[in-house]
Amino acid sequence: MRTWFRTAHACAFACAVLLLGPLFASSSAMAASFVCRPRPIIAADPAAGSVATGWQGVVRPLRILAIGSSSTEGVGASGGDKTYPARLAVLLRDGLSGRQIDMVNAGIGGEIAPQTLQRLKAALAASRYDLVIWQVGTNDAVTGGDLEAFRKLVADGIGAARAAGTRMVVLDPQFYPGIKETARYRSYVEAIAEIARGAGVPVLSRYAAMREWYERDAEGFMAALAGDRFHMSDAGYACLAQDIAMSLLGNRPTVAVAAGE
Repeated sequence: MRTWFRTAHACAFACAVLLLGPLFASSSAMAASFVCRPRPIIAADPAAGSVATGWQGVVRPLRILAIGSSSTEGVGASGGDKTYPARLAVLLRDGLSGRQIDMVNAGIGGEIAPQTLQRLKAALAASRYDLVIWQVGTNDAVTGGDLEAFRKLVADGIGAARAAGTRMVVLDPQFYPGIKETARYRSYVEAIAEIARGAGVPVLSRYAAMREWYERDAEGFMAALAGDRFHMSDAGYACLAQDIAMSLLGNRPTVAVAAGE
């Protein structure tokens, strides 16, 4: 079943490239006009301190699991080093004075929450991680699944991380201009925020950040997306990585990555 989802997802993306090929060139041409203004995008209790609290003074490598669907895998990026987890690992290393970061990219395009949750539990049982970044909700919102079942899945995943003694942050769905049934889509974003807040788990609000990019500069925003106008481009992933790094590190310095690279 997982193979079918990956194949279908890849086919859909390939068809979009063929049909919208000229838009890829347009996106590349506009990359310089996309102004990335990194800022923390984390929703959490400020009194709890940064996610990096407790990382100082530990000499072993930090192990981070980035798990989710296509946005984690990096669909739309020009290479593996342009995905948000890869860029984030570099930023965290530099922001933590050269600390080794072992970043595991466990993204599989096309997955919905039940599939990712199974893999999350297996990963937590198989290995120890200092942090899990769980990107969840986009495909569930797009396909219009059962919202109440989705809420239970998010709570289940948070509980699994807590039981494993692993800190978690949740990365919510992306904003994109072609969203249909906006109210339903937003209900998934809001459900994630509510469940995570109730469990004391920080949320990285990608939806709010990308919507702000769009409202600030709708034309330039298109360079943050790949040619299918859904997945993120190199520029979008770069800016997202900076936002996440600032969110995780709190007031510690981070090294900027030019969003247009």
